[in-house]
Amino acid sequence: MEQSRNILKKYWGFDLFRPMQEDIVDSVIYGKDTLALLPTGGGKSICFQVPGIAREGITIVVSPLIALMQDQVEQLQKRGIRAKAITSGMSYREIDITLDNARFGGLDFLYTSPERLQTPLFIERFKRMNVGLIVVDEAHCISEWGHDFRPPYRQISELRNYQPAVPIIALTATATQEVKEDIIAQLNLKNPTIFEGPFLRPNLSYEIYPVDNKVNSILKLVKQFEGSSGIIYCQKRKSVKEVANWLISEGNRVGIYHGGMDAKSRSAMMSAWLKGDLPIMVATNAFGMGIDKPNVRYVIHYEFPNNIEAYFQEAGRAGRDGMESRTFVFYETRDLEETTLQIDKQFPPIETVKNTYSSLCNYLKLAVGSGEGETYPINLKTLTDNFKLDLIETYQSLKILEMNGDLQFTESVFHPTKIKFSVGNTVLYSFQIKYENTANLITLISRSYPGIFDQYFELHEVEFCKRLNISPVELEKQLKFLEQNGILDINWKTDLPLVTFLTERVPDQNFRLVESVYHNRKDLAEKRWFKMRELLTLPVCRSQYIIQYFGQDSQPCGKCDHCRSLKREDYTQEEIGELLLEKLHEPHSLEEIKAEYLHIKQDQIIRVLNWLMQEERIFYKDGKYSW
Repeated sequence: MEQSRNILKKYWGFDLFRPMQEDIVDSVIYGKDTLALLPTGGGKSICFQVPGIAREGITIVVSPLIALMQDQVEQLQKRGIRAKAITSGMSYREIDITLDNARFGGLDFLYTSPERLQTPLFIERFKRMNVGLIVVDEAHCISEWGHDFRPPYRQISELRNYQPAVPIIALTATATQEVKEDIIAQLNLKNPTIFEGPFLRPNLSYEIYPVDNKVNSILKLVKQFEGSSGIIYCQKRKSVKEVANWLISEGNRVGIYHGGMDAKSRSAMMSAWLKGDLPIMVATNAFGMGIDKPNVRYVIHYEFPNNIEAYFQEAGRAGRDGMESRTFVFYETRDLEETTLQIDKQFPPIETVKNTYSSLCNYLKLAVGSGEGETYPINLKTLTDNFKLDLIETYQSLKILEMNGDLQFTESVFHPTKIKFSVGNTVLYSFQIKYENTANLITLISRSYPGIFDQYFELHEVEFCKRLNISPVELEKQLKFLEQNGILDINWKTDLPLVTFLTERVPDQNFRLVESVYHNRKDLAEKRWFKMRELLTLPVCRSQYIIQYFGQDSQPCGKCDHCRSLKREDYTQEEIGELLLEKLHEPHSLEEIKAEYLHIKQDQIIRVLNWLMQEERIFYKDGKYSW
C-alpha cells in the first residue's frame, strides 16, 4: 500500500487514490489476476500503470485503439517513464528495434494491438522478455457479446503458454453480466479478484429531447452554459466541422478533435481545451479516451451512438469532479430512421464482403500466398472508383473482414514521418563530405536526435525547414535523396487508413467468411440499437434504464427529462412563476430560460413570464428578464 502511494505521488503528484483504485492496484502488485469494471472517469489507466511500475519487468498493454495508445505513451514519457507503442503504421525494422528494447530492459511499458500478439516476431521476443504484467484494456472487445468484438483478443490468453506466472489485469468501462463472464473465460483468468464500480452517477442528468432543429437547440444551450467547459459529440468528422463552424459563427470559442488530425494539431486543441482557452470541444468519439478534465459541465450529443455502452461512456465525461452537470441528446425524427438504415448497411451481403476482399488484394497487387503481417495504406475512394464498389459497403466490409480475423483495419489516424540512420558514423561522415548539399540536414538530424542510429524518431518538418531555411519541398527532396542512397530509413507520414493482413492471401474460391460471426454480430448490433432506441424514445427514467442495462439497480433519478416531465402536469401557473422568480435573481434571456426549463412547455413559460411582468414582479431590460 505504501509502495503504491509513493509511486502515485512521485509520478502523478497525487497523495491519495480515487475510490477502488488502491484496492485494484494492490491486487495487481501482489500478482493476482484482476478484472476491473470502472465507468468512465474512474481512472482505469492508473490501475495498471502504478502496478506496472511497482512490479519487476516490463508491462505489456494490449489496446485496440491507436489514438489511445499514442496518448497514454505520450503521457508516460512526459513523466519520465519509458514507454513505446507498436502500431500498424510502423515498418518491420521499427517494430524489430522496439521489441529489442523491450527484450533487453529498455522499456517499462510496451503498448500493442491484439493483432500484433499473433506474429512470430512478437512471440519469439515475448518468450525472452522479463514480463511483470499483462494488461488487457477495453477488455469487452474479447467477448462476442461485447459492443466492439475483436477476434484477435481471444488469442491473448495464449501468451500464458510462454509465461504462465505473469498476472493479467483486464479493464473495461462498460460490461453487462454476460460480457463479464466471457472476459474471465476467454482470458482464462485464475481465481480473479473482481472489482466493479457503481454505474450510478448521481450528479449527472441524462436528458433526451426530440426537436425540430438540433442546431438551434444546441446554440441556445451553449449560450446558457457560456464560460463553462463542454463537449459536443458527433459520429462523423464532417459533422464535427459543420457544428464547429455554426458555433464559431455565433461568436463561440471552439476546438475540434477527430482521429484524422495530426498529433500536433490534436495536442494543441487538447491543451487549449484543458486550459479553458477553448471552452467547447466538438469531437468524434476519438476525444475523451484517457483524458481527465474534472470540470466538464455539460456533454451534448449532436449525433448519438447506436448503443448504450458508447453513449454512457461519452456522456460520462461530464461532472467528474462530482459537481452537478448535465448531458443532452437532441434528435430529429429522421435521425432514428437513418440509424436503423446504418445498422443494415453495417452488414452488406456476404458476396459483397468476399468481393471487397478480392478487390482489395488486387488493388494492392497482392499475390496469392503473400501479405501476412504486411501493412498498406489504402485510399478508399481510389479503391472504390477503380473497382466500381460502393464506398459505405466497402468500409463496412473491411470491418467485417476484421471481425473474421483476416485483417486489421485502422481508420485514418495521422502517422508522422519517422527516421533512423541506416549506416554508422564512419559511412555517414564520408557521405557528408561527398554530398555537401545534404551536410546541414545530416548534422541537424544527428544533433536533434541522440540515439538516431539505434531507434526511430518523429521528424518535425516545420521546425527543420525553419532551422535550415529551406522549403518543405526542398526538405522532402533531400530526405528522399538520403533514403535512396541508403543513409536514412524513413517511414513516411500518412493520414490514410491502414490495412494489416493477418493471414496470407488465399485464392478467391478458397476465401471463407465465418457466417456465424457475420450473423451473430448483425443480430447483436440490432439488439443493441433496439435498447438504445428504447432509451431515446420510451417514457422512462434515463438513468434507471441505463443502470439496469448494466445489471445494477437504482431508483428514478429525479433529474432526467422524463423525471422532470412527470411534474409537468402538476405545475400550476404560480408554481412555474416561483421557479422563474428563483432563477431570475440574475438577468436571463428568454433563450436561457427556455434552455433551463426544457421539461416545461415553451408556451407555458412565455405565458407565465408575461403574467409576471403584468404583475410587475419582473422586468424586461436589454433583452433580459430579472426582478
